[in-house]
Amino acid sequence: MAGPAPLLKVRAAFLLAFFLHSASSGESRAAKVYFEERFDSEDWTSRWVHSECAGADGPTGRFEWSAGEWFADEHAQKGLRTSVDRSHHCISARLPSGNAFSNRGRTLVVQFSVKHEKQEFTFCAGGYIKLLGSDLDQKRFDGSTAYKIMFGPDICGHDMSRIHLIFSRNGRNLARRPEIPLAYDDASDGFTHLHSLVLKPDNTYQVFLDLKEKSSGSLHEFWDFENTTRDDPTDSRPDDWVDEKRILDPKSEKPSYWVDEQYIQDPAAHKPEEWDDEEDGSFVAPTIDNPLYRGPWRRAQMDNPEYRGEWRPRQIGNAAYEEEVYSYSDIGGVGFELWTVNSGSVFDNILITDSWDHAKAEGVELRKLFVKEGEAKRRWSEGLPPAGNASSDSNDSIPEKSQQTHEQSQETTPE
Repeated sequence: MAGPAPLLKVRAAFLLAFFLHSASSGESRAAKVYFEERFDSEDWTSRWVHSECAGADGPTGRFEWSAGEWFADEHAQKGLRTSVDRSHHCISARLPSGNAFSNRGRTLVVQFSVKHEKQEFTFCAGGYIKLLGSDLDQKRFDGSTAYKIMFGPDICGHDMSRIHLIFSRNGRNLARRPEIPLAYDDASDGFTHLHSLVLKPDNTYQVFLDLKEKSSGSLHEFWDFENTTRDDPTDSRPDDWVDEKRILDPKSEKPSYWVDEQYIQDPAAHKPEEWDDEEDGSFVAPTIDNPLYRGPWRRAQMDNPEYRGEWRPRQIGNAAYEEEVYSYSDIGGVGFELWTVNSGSVFDNILITDSWDHAKAEGVELRKLFVKEGEAKRRWSEGLPPAGNASSDSNDSIPEKSQQTHEQSQETTPE
């Protein structure tokens, strides 16, 4: 009869196999945090560098360290705030210790918050972040600087309100078509909003606004990445190719009853008795709308019997095609390069990681603070003092503001 020792060995082997399977299948793993910035202290200036480039309208504006004119918790909500109307603002930071990374084989999550505070008549300003290479010259950072990904809101009144998601690939900046729509009131209501981008190794993406999905799908479907085939440059359209689908019907003739004279002389008009032909000239009756007018006659159209369809050049293999378009190497910095008509936008809570679960968990806690802004704004607009430190009631729920080092590990639930 078997004793307890063999049974314990069987159980131990089973548990070992279970945990090995869980680890290999990714059911539980540590999140990598490549970059995190909360602007919690004045030493942010040791990490962030203002560009010295001049904009089209003069020197670039400076970002200031501020939570804005009103806030739920001033300390927790301090960030980079644009300070000059009608100006460029350019600033960037390198990853800690210069540790550039590649997201190949891993999920990439980019998340940040922005509050467009000033709403005078209408709002117009960019609100997007750029992922940059490690070769970045921070003091020369401007709109011409190459980037990897550009992501975030771009708003100028009700006529232009969208979420940019632009990928730089082989020297081309590829924007999503169609653009990701953004309701004007969803991002320019004066409150803080959280923007999140998730790129996955299966070449799909998700965009979230305040943790609610705004857009998702295939990268190959919505961006003009290289196709598997390309046009044969040696192929040309034949001279006898007919691509006119419809033609005028040669048998079509205007009916004899068709009236295309829009105006006629009024048959009821009579020359006034006082009319003097010598002094007033020959009398001409005034014109009126022709009651029989049917509009201009147009010859009927018919299908072109010689139509051959839209000509397309012969397709050949495309050596530039890449199946894997989600990944980037040498991600070494982040930056804001913005044109602002309205100043007062506050950028904060920047996070670059490989775990959406980790980013979402932080976002959930941040949203607990953001929802208090309505009352804070009301008190500010009425000239009342702040209600107090909003975080005093929630020190256990709001993540401590800090700037994390690369590859900080934290156990998360499965992706």
